[in-house]
Amino acid sequence: MTLIKSISGIRGTIGGQPGNALTPIDIVKFTAAYAATLPQRKPAPNNGRYKIVVGKDARLSGDMVEQLVVGTLVGCGIDVVKCGFASTPTTEMAVRFAQADGGIILTASHNPRQWNALKLLNDKGEFLTAVEGQAVLDLAAAEDFNFAEVDDLGNIEEEDFTDRHLDAVLALPAVDVEAIKAARFTVVVDAVNSVGGIIMPRLLERLGVKCIGLNCNPTGEFAHNPEPLPANLVELSRTVVREGAQLGISVDPDVDRLAFICENGEPFVEEYTLVSVADYLCELAEKGRKPIATVSNLSSTRALRDVTEAHGGTYYAAAVGEVNVTTKMHEVGALIGGEGNGGVIYPALHSGRDAMVGVALFLSNLAHKGLKVSELKKTYPQYYIAKNKIQLSDSALIEKILSELKRIYVKENINDIDGVKINFEANKTWVHLRKSNTEPIIRIYSEASTPEAAEALGNEVIAVAQKIIG
Repeated sequence: MTLIKSISGIRGTIGGQPGNALTPIDIVKFTAAYAATLPQRKPAPNNGRYKIVVGKDARLSGDMVEQLVVGTLVGCGIDVVKCGFASTPTTEMAVRFAQADGGIILTASHNPRQWNALKLLNDKGEFLTAVEGQAVLDLAAAEDFNFAEVDDLGNIEEEDFTDRHLDAVLALPAVDVEAIKAARFTVVVDAVNSVGGIIMPRLLERLGVKCIGLNCNPTGEFAHNPEPLPANLVELSRTVVREGAQLGISVDPDVDRLAFICENGEPFVEEYTLVSVADYLCELAEKGRKPIATVSNLSSTRALRDVTEAHGGTYYAAAVGEVNVTTKMHEVGALIGGEGNGGVIYPALHSGRDAMVGVALFLSNLAHKGLKVSELKKTYPQYYIAKNKIQLSDSALIEKILSELKRIYVKENINDIDGVKINFEANKTWVHLRKSNTEPIIRIYSEASTPEAAEALGNEVIAVAQKIIG
């Protein structure tokens, strides 16, 4: 049994003892804490009484968690708009559509079926800041709640915002609906039997794309490990080749992450989802002589920086975590941003990872270029990331290692906003070391122009770290 309490939300496995898993008691406690801290984030509600949007993915525990969350909010005197089955980006946008004061998304993202989570939103449909999230955790720990009396209980309404979300995507000037329709694409979608099976085929139909559905029945019985990594997408790759499709699309259970499969069955590579979309948008901005800024987290591929600078733009790095990326995007007025895990954030629509806008922009780019997906991939700088870790017996050694590495590599370009990232500018490689929040581990990501070079760079830094600890 597991319960992970963080500033971005509460995540855990279903069943077990309170405090050690995501039990009904924990769900009520954290929902009540979120409700009680609403006035700190927003002193006055939009329409006389606080209103919260609640959406869920299709996982098996969704109904149970939804009933507890909605009931608790009503008991706190808060009106609730139930979105039912909704992607994470749909629920984020629903906060604005409904003129709500916040939102709670019931999803454990790419985690397996026994997991669920409460993801907490502000009145802009964005994740809470670190300070706001900590306030929720502190109040939940104190269990200092007041509930509404009978005449002040909240009300419940239901609304499906899926089509309004898609309307907004298709209305974006950068989404060339007519070019996509003219291309007559055939696409295979693997929605892992969650809410992507509802929204993604609907989007493709409106774009004039022939959609072949794979695992598109939202039963919550995930057909495979739900993280959209190549090892989990073997069936999708085979289906793309068998059906002669131009593209394969994989989304995670809450549809905020996106991975593509080329027409030949090979992975487009999740890191390049954001790179390809950014390249398209940067090209449009360059032609329109508009400013270009892009953002990704420190552990994402350098290819985004290369593409951005090739179009005369400026790339910015953010700490790992979606809220950190969006904060940096607001700060620099970014055109596009996201994460190397297939998360595309396009602020012209909203400031959250959104697989629907990612697909619409990718298909627009593909239609304009007139290339096969595998050919498009070859037009981008080719990098490979290796992932390693150092297991430590004493977490106190972590800071010693990070500090000493900064001293050893002082002549390189070092970024220490989130662990230590060492950029070796001469050969366009980097290594990023971050400590785990839950165990005495340093995670080590390294990138180079070949898989072997990336692995060698990671091993080099690991060897240095091992010397430091003796």
